[in-house]
Amino acid sequence: SSSCPQTTATCSAPVLNCEILENKIRKNIQHSWRSILKVCKEKDVSQMGEIPMSDFLDIAQKFNFDLSEGETDQITTKYDVKKNGRFAYYDFLQSCVLFLKPRESSLLQRVIIQKPQKLLSPGPQTTSFFRAMLRIQPQILHCWRPLKRTFKSYDESHTGLIHITDFTQVLREYHTNITEEELFNIAEYYDKTLSSKISYNDFLRAFIQ
Repeated sequence: SSSCPQTTATCSAPVLNCEILENKIRKNIQHSWRSILKVCKEKDVSQMGEIPMSDFLDIAQKFNFDLSEGETDQITTKYDVKKNGRFAYYDFLQSCVLFLKPRESSLLQRVIIQKPQKLLSPGPQTTSFFRAMLRIQPQILHCWRPLKRTFKSYDESHTGLIHITDFTQVLREYHTNITEEELFNIAEYYDKTLSSKISYNDFLRAFIQ
């Protein structure tokens, strides 16, 4: 029985401390994550969204993640999602670049991007969804304020929701073209109830901290 708590500690510790660790990594990679993604994709010959652990360790060194041995163990344990000894780099990058997890927002954030009146629980987070969100992240960050104003102009009844057709149209106005597949993956995440509407505040909150 004495071995049981020990096992629990070693299994749960990596995940518990990862948020602090990811915040540390975020600071290190915020200007280089696109280069990291490019290298990961080159290593990911089968396009499965994962690479051998040895490749991740090389990348961590090359891009100065500045991780201790213990921190490396935590990250590699958490992102060995399929428990096959491979590193799920899309999951890792979305954690460090996008803000998809529900978290307490400051007063300032609540003023900038109000929560929708009715909180919708998100749908599945798939690799295709992460891929789409990471691809458009630079452009959304560049113009999110006017983008938000335009979304609101389509939302005449002030529900915080916009029809998928209008959503795509607004993105196009701001030179953010998304493919049918990308739209499907974004809609699958933000429109779990299949209402053909997306909470534009939830969408924007993924890019702005």
